[in-house]
Amino acid sequence: SVPVRKGAWWYYSRTEEGAQYPIHCRKAAAAGDGHGPDEEVAEQVMLDQNVEAGDAEFFAVGAFDTTPDADVLAWSSDTDGDEIYTMRFRDLATGADLGDVIEGTYYGTAWGGDGTTFFYVRPDDSMRPYQLWRHRMGTPVDEDVLVYTEDDERFFLGVGTTKDERYLLLGVESKVTSEVWVLDASDATGSFRVVEPRQQDVEYGLEHWNDRFLIVTNADGAENFKLVSAPVASPGRSHWVDVVAPRPDVMLSGIDVFARHLVLFERAEGLRRIRVRALEGDSLEGDDHVIDQPEEVSTSGGGANPEFDSTVLRYGYTSMVTPSSVFDYDMDTRERTLLKQQPVLGGYDPDHYVTERLWATADDGTAVPISVVRRIDRMREIGSPALLYGYGSYEASMDPVFSSARLSLLDRGFVFAIAHVRGGGEMGRRWYTEGKLLQKRNTFTDFIACAQYLVEQGWTSPSNLAIRGGSAGGLLVGAVLNLAPAAFGAAVAEVPFVDVVEAILDASLPLTVLEWEEWGNPVESAEVYAYMKGYDPYLNVSAGPYPPLLVTAGINDPRVPYWQPAKWVARLRATVPGARVLLKTEMGAGHMGPSGRYDAWRDEALVYAFLLDALGVTEPGAGALPGPLAGGPFAGEPPGPFAS
Repeated sequence: SVPVRKGAWWYYSRTEEGAQYPIHCRKAAAAGDGHGPDEEVAEQVMLDQNVEAGDAEFFAVGAFDTTPDADVLAWSSDTDGDEIYTMRFRDLATGADLGDVIEGTYYGTAWGGDGTTFFYVRPDDSMRPYQLWRHRMGTPVDEDVLVYTEDDERFFLGVGTTKDERYLLLGVESKVTSEVWVLDASDATGSFRVVEPRQQDVEYGLEHWNDRFLIVTNADGAENFKLVSAPVASPGRSHWVDVVAPRPDVMLSGIDVFARHLVLFERAEGLRRIRVRALEGDSLEGDDHVIDQPEEVSTSGGGANPEFDSTVLRYGYTSMVTPSSVFDYDMDTRERTLLKQQPVLGGYDPDHYVTERLWATADDGTAVPISVVRRIDRMREIGSPALLYGYGSYEASMDPVFSSARLSLLDRGFVFAIAHVRGGGEMGRRWYTEGKLLQKRNTFTDFIACAQYLVEQGWTSPSNLAIRGGSAGGLLVGAVLNLAPAAFGAAVAEVPFVDVVEAILDASLPLTVLEWEEWGNPVESAEVYAYMKGYDPYLNVSAGPYPPLLVTAGINDPRVPYWQPAKWVARLRATVPGARVLLKTEMGAGHMGPSGRYDAWRDEALVYAFLLDALGVTEPGAGALPGPLAGGPFAGEPPGPFAS
């Protein structure tokens, strides 16, 4: 990775050929270093994940958090994929772990300003992070102090700090409501105070700048969010003053703060962009500009920027043809410096590929964006293969990003497309609300409209169109297969959430109560129950025919238990005689799949092999040919993938 300076050190990660995991390192910083450390400076290995993993089938690092003086590293690991972590503390001077070990932790950590007080989060039996604990280094864990417990099962919590590390932040959130508590980091054993008590459907998050909190919120009807400021001493809503007013066509998704600059992360016309405002003195007013990018269909977002006094913004940029790139942007001179671009082996030439934005029309007349990438010599051909990916839940946006693995498909004549359906956040908050609860069906019909548009415009045909989605995107795949099985030639559903009604009815299952504000509560509402039952992939399996289908599961998955996809596969096989439905279960992983990079590539290769076989694609550039599945129960004309 590109080295990031924080205080007296440059931090970075690197990989070695043949090794599954990264090695996390640092080098001492010096005056005049510029964009990175001196090559001659000795490297210090902070954590080698390959060494720590040993022969474990799965290994993931959760926390990676140094003390304010950078002498001790708090790090946590999961060796099952169940997202329950063991916390350890490493003396970076000796490289040895200290005696403090905390079992059963979750995501989210923070150090107090004294460097000896440490905050961490624990989940309950349903995997809801609900308790904040305080540990004193060198003391027994059974003496740790319970700081906060969230009893409302709709809410979960996290902990962190402001950018300048002056304040500890305790965030308590549901799917639609939030509440933030703050504590001066220099008084780490003190009591947190609430910024603004929770109010249903009001969300906010904050940063610290000078003597004020800067708060991004949807309060006062700011559907696409606005930025307000409030004094640190009295940060409640009655003291909020608008800094950036809400805009109907621009979503404010976050901010970054510097001594003399304010950075706004926005989304307009479905695409991410970065706006920079120059500040003078204590005023938050100033001239601002959007950082220009070279491609129309692209993605840009904030990188690691821990230094408050810097005038340089580190940001990331990519498109479906441009590999992930890291830039330093001088916010005063507006000059950018490319620090690194993801290397692509095999002589990749971006000029051989083209990306564009298409628009399909949904059932209700809504224009739905589609991001497309193809080889430049791949023209519209009815018989050519295509892969359509979708998600459409939790306001998650599936941005147009680069994938080196995807080149294998593009060079075989595939068109790859992302359907930016409602339920995601691509087009603002309303895009999300129109694809959840009792409007969830829009997610599925939007996706079908995108598929039909690709066919109508001559890019592919139903028998040559594959679809892919994971987790809630797997629900999307399952639902559209039931609604329009003849519209697709193959499907991939990874760790799919397909037993919706059964899961959402059972409050004892992990995360169920948290999900009611996303999907609805069928326990209390007959209308919600009937609506949900109408799209549940498992309950709506028909006699088909269905296209060839690859389904994956993780034996330790805490989010979508392995039995959900297995149960769905069993029903498909029982209902559709001779069904071509494959189930691959990871026996040593969870929701995120294999932890090692080579294992992840092998999994992706399996998905591609399935797609090529199902669509009958052979050599690169060959397009669709009669394949080994032709004539089977899923064949005929028509025969009836990024988040979680």
